[in-house]
Amino acid sequence: MARCVWITGASSGIGLALAERMMRDGWIVAGSARSAEALTELENRHPECFFGYPLDVTDETAAKVVVARIREERGGLDMAVLAAGTHLPVELEDLETNKFRTLVGVNLLGVVHCLAAVVPGFVAARQGHVAVVSSVAGYGGLPTAAAYGATKAALNNMTAAFKLDLDRYGVKIQLVCPGFVRTPLTDRNPFPMPFLMEPEDAAEAFYRGLQSGRFEITFPRRFAIILKLLNALPYSVYFRLMKRGTGK
Repeated sequence: MARCVWITGASSGIGLALAERMMRDGWIVAGSARSAEALTELENRHPECFFGYPLDVTDETAAKVVVARIREERGGLDMAVLAAGTHLPVELEDLETNKFRTLVGVNLLGVVHCLAAVVPGFVAARQGHVAVVSSVAGYGGLPTAAAYGATKAALNNMTAAFKLDLDRYGVKIQLVCPGFVRTPLTDRNPFPMPFLMEPEDAAEAFYRGLQSGRFEITFPRRFAIILKLLNALPYSVYFRLMKRGTGK
């Protein structure tokens, strides 16, 4: 029987690229996104291996309904890749608290809603695999990313905490921290993006990581290592280097 993966954020960006990569390897993809139209288009392109389940991840009840439908209609669920997310830059000239509320709702609570829908079934079965898509922006403060980075830092901490708990039940959980990948979100960025990856290359690295035993999956790895080293420095040095590197 073909393995089934649930991917949120499956209609664009990294989620879409990963869905296409996994379908090429024989996976059945149950894809969720807010756009039912985009999901229908994917179903038409991949009628035998892609099945759309429209979902707004900010709706906890809807997430549980979707997971129950997937398990019933697809004959079970082997993996969940929680890739839905968004980005809103924070500008000091107009500090909007609604941006924080929106990003916490989608990037953090949206993941929590999906975990609440999928994890109990994996724990009961004592098997399963979850990948939480965060970002290297969660490693430390970056210009205009006060809200986005905060949600990603929360995901990093939360996923590490869940690993300590899920290991006891034989459920694999991984943290995915991409750098810059060419997507509709990064297309909005007005600044240079070092080590920018194409979605197909990112999906290949992502998929290899899912098959590894590593807790954290990063791509491009050089960029992630650079940011981790920067965040290990004293704040005075970190701020000086970041200002020089970003021109802020």
